[in-house]
Formats: sequence, structure tokens, C-alpha cells
Amino acid sequence: MTTPALSRRLGLGDAVFIGLGSMIGAGVFAAFAPAAGAAGTGLLVGLAIAAVVAFGNATSTAQLAAVHPTSGGVYAYGRAELGPWWGYIAGWGFVVGKIASCAAMALTFAAYAVPPAWQRPVAIAAVVCLGAVNWFGVTRTAQVTRAIVVVVLLALAVAVAASAAASGSSDPLTAGSLWVGGWYGVLQSAGLLFFAFAGYARIATMGEEVRDPARTIPRAIVLAFAGALIVYAAVAVAVLSVLGADGTAASADPIAAAVAASGWTWAEPIVRVGAAAASLGALLALIAGVGRTGFAMARAGDLPSWLAAVHPRWQVPHRAEVAAVLLVIIAVVLVDLRGAIGFSSFGVLLYYLVANIAAYRQRGAARRYPHLLQFVGAIGCVGLGLTLPWQSVVAGVAVVVVGVVYRLLVLLQRGRPDATG
Repeated sequence: MTTPALSRRLGLGDAVFIGLGSMIGAGVFAAFAPAAGAAGTGLLVGLAIAAVVAFGNATSTAQLAAVHPTSGGVYAYGRAELGPWWGYIAGWGFVVGKIASCAAMALTFAAYAVPPAWQRPVAIAAVVCLGAVNWFGVTRTAQVTRAIVVVVLLALAVAVAASAAASGSSDPLTAGSLWVGGWYGVLQSAGLLFFAFAGYARIATMGEEVRDPARTIPRAIVLAFAGALIVYAAVAVAVLSVLGADGTAASADPIAAAVAASGWTWAEPIVRVGAAAASLGALLALIAGVGRTGFAMARAGDLPSWLAAVHPRWQVPHRAEVAAVLLVIIAVVLVDLRGAIGFSSFGVLLYYLVANIAAYRQRGAARRYPHLLQFVGAIGCVGLGLTLPWQSVVAGVAVVVVGVVYRLLVLLQRGRPDATG
């Protein structure tokens, strides 16, 4: 029987835009408010810490992707480098964490686009519509993502300009103010802001659809990461300079609030359009990533085998994507935005912990980056994961336990109760 496979249609530019579309929507418009609540202006230090950890993770992912150009990202890399259980834990953490990310992006879109009473229905409609876009092929996903990223960058440029023209806040940014939340608050903000950098994983999970993956994926990951970091830093300083830490923490839409407070009232609708577009771009890429990881796990027998199907015309894992859409809709109904961000960060940090361990063990021609980067990435994943809000840690551990029990039951049913299956 022929193993289902995806076709390679994406170039370097497509991959970079998919990564940017995932990161910019997640970070700029969703994560600053809870991070400010944890650390105040110290979120800027948290952003730097998150960037260091994320860079270690990005280089580990790039190194692994160059050797294993297949769908599934770290799920596939963990299986190949460390064994089936490692890959499974990474894949499970990714799927459950990114389902929460999808819910967060859908709710962020609705928060910027419509009044509160309409937000959950509109969020569900967005999930359904973007699931349909993904159904019709990865090239359409890439084309839509390019257009969205351009709109978002223009809106953010307006927001930064408006904030720079404002008179400033009563809470000026000083060296002393960066530590008012204490070290724990700063680390918690870093864990929450890590949510913003996880978009480069979308590039790796689509490794089976990228042309010349050994060359394209590592370059795309580093380029997307660098571009997103520059945007995050500029916007974070701009918003804090206008709203201050308390105003940023209290706002459901801090960038739009900063523009309104700057006096450029005409620009607020532009920013809201950009925020909505960014959230949709992230959601589009996230659904694609969850679907492809689910497809890879099903193809290897770690999820129900009926998910391992490729549409004969559109060449996408359509059943896995439909399942992902249904799970995201359930999450949108049940969770709030800030809870979704914390839970997502836990799952994704677990995913990248496996990536760093797998990359650390690579030898010879497979090595592209120093071992130190993987060590920093792994220690950072553990540290940031443990300093997330306790509710997120408890929920994350519980879901991991459920995943482990599920796989044990599957192995027992197959007559392979040992841990090597």
C-alpha cells in the first residue's frame, strides 16, 4: 500500500510569509496584555528572554528540519532522533497547545472586529472559513498569508508612528521600572510572550510541502524569526510609552487603545483592520500546522488512522484539518483569551524541549549550530514552562497525562505494552 504523501509547492518566500503570518498575529495583538499584567514594563526584559529561548529553539528546529524534510515537525524529528515516545510527547504537546493557540487567535480577531456580544460566534465563523481556505490547498494558504502580512505590517507602522507622535505616558520607561514585577513576574511574562515566537514551527510542520527543504526551511525559520522580533520590540516600546504598564495590562486591544490615546483617532480603524488581519493570518497558518502534525501522527499510528488521508485533488490532509477545526470550535466556546495563551505556551514549550534534546544529539554533517544554543533552548523551555500561571501548568500536565494514557492503551490493544512502541 502506498503511503499518503503531500506535494512540494512552497518556495522560500512562501515559507517566510507563513512563519511571519503565524508569529505577528499571535504576539503583537494577543500576548502583550497578559505579559504586562505579570511584569509591568518588565515585559521588555521578558521579551528579550523569550527571544533568546526562542532563537535556541528556532535553530534546533532548523537543524532538524534540514535532515528530516517531512510533515509533522518535531513530532517526526523526535521519533527519528530519540524514539517514538519522545516524538509522541512532542506531537501531543503541539496539537493540544496549538488548538489553544487557534482559539486564542480566533478570539483576538473577534475582540478587534466586533462588539463583545458577537465575539464568540464571529470567532467560530472565522475558524470555519479559514479551515475552508486550507482545504483548497497549501498554495492558497500561502497566497492569503502573504496578503495578510502586508496589511498587518502597514497597520503596525501606523500604530508605531502614532505612538511616537504622542506626548508619552505618566509611567515612563526607566531601568528601574523594568523590575517592578520581580524576577518571577519577568519570567512569567517571558513564558507568555514565548507564545508570540512559536510561529516558525508552522514552517517545519509543512516540511513535506516545501521545495528544496534542506536549504529552504532553515533559512525561512531564521528570517521569519528575525523579522518578527524587530516588529515585537518596536510595538512593545510604542504601546508601553503611551499606555504605561497598567493601561497595557487592562486593555483587551492594547495597540488600538494606544493609537486612540495618541490622538490619531483616524488611525484606530486602520489598526483594528490590521489586528483582525493578523489574527486571521495566524489562525490560517495554525490550522494548517495542527492538521499536518495530526496527519503525521495518524500516518505513524499515534492517532486514529482515518486521519492519515490526503485529498486526491487538493493534496491536503483534509480529514486531519476538519478534525482540527472541530476541536478549535470547541475550545473557542469553552476558554478565554488569556487562559488559552498560557495553556498554549505550556504545550509549545514541551514541544520545543524535545526539539532541543533531539538537535543536541545530532552529530556529524547534520550539525549546523553550536550545542550551547540547544542547551540554552532546553533550559529555557523548562524554566519558562514552570513559571507560567499555575492554572496553565496544572492543565498542561493533566493533558500530557491523558495523552500518555491514550498511547499506552493503544499499544496494549496492539499487543505492544512496552515503552518502545
